[in-house]
Amino acid sequence: MSEGRSKRPLVGGIGISSPQRVIDARTGATKLQLAEYYLSLQDRLVPHLRGRPLSIVRAPDGVDADSFFQRHCGRLKMPHMRVLDRSLDPEHARLIQADDICAVIEAVQMGTVEFHTWNARSDRIERPDRVIFDLDPDTQLGWSRMAEATCLTLDLLEELGLQAFLKTSGGRGMHVVVPIDRRHSWDTVRAFAQGVSLRLAEQAPDRLVARMGAKNRVGKVFVDYLRNQRGASTVAAYSVRARPGLAVSVPVERDELHELDGAGQWSILNIKQRLDQQRSDPWAAYDSTRQGLTKAMLRHLGVRDQD
Repeated sequence: MSEGRSKRPLVGGIGISSPQRVIDARTGATKLQLAEYYLSLQDRLVPHLRGRPLSIVRAPDGVDADSFFQRHCGRLKMPHMRVLDRSLDPEHARLIQADDICAVIEAVQMGTVEFHTWNARSDRIERPDRVIFDLDPDTQLGWSRMAEATCLTLDLLEELGLQAFLKTSGGRGMHVVVPIDRRHSWDTVRAFAQGVSLRLAEQAPDRLVARMGAKNRVGKVFVDYLRNQRGASTVAAYSVRARPGLAVSVPVERDELHELDGAGQWSILNIKQRLDQQRSDPWAAYDSTRQGLTKAMLRHLGVRDQD
């Protein structure tokens, strides 16, 4: 960190105004600490952002105050943030994309805490390259039930012949991420995800549910497949959450599930300890994984191929 002419500390070359403003009363973390966190993890974070339409959660007055979701450029002054072609979302202002750490730090300077990405890359936006299942538990459930639901999801995907990768949500649940070849439409991917969710709910109706709504989730884990429609986004790996405690969404191994304290176990204050102790990257094989949704998989789930 250095200081620019305006005496603002520079993080990644970006001046940070009000650097000592506390953005989280629980931890006492400041705006400057948040910017420095993102800079320190740029090699892990940016690959999850680069090339994808971005949505951001801004909390200008800190995470204890109001926050809001933004996925279009608006009038923000972020010169390093890429503004995408209007044709990708013609009915709205242009989408944004963070391809480097400078864009990330500029967003933090403007009050951003969270970074979410689409399930497709902007160069082929009509062909998703991943399926995401957001496992969201009843607030009264213990972590063992959350870990069990995650394993049931992984077992079904393995039965279908698909490799999946896990990360904590930074909240209460888990994200199960399935990389796929870029050859399926949004409709097919969404239908597949819904089929998986319904099958899980059929197999374990006392533990899993595929219908949203608090009343349906009592004592169960909701397998949310709705992150798989065009325009939807999911918090990126290594993004901070705009909630008290500033938890981080962190990749994990299946073998670690039952050892975790919860999905918000790591924050900007202890993530370094996690990474220093980590034997290997849980997502090391993600980029090299090549797999698609076959007609046999779709038939097995009773899903019609819509491509």
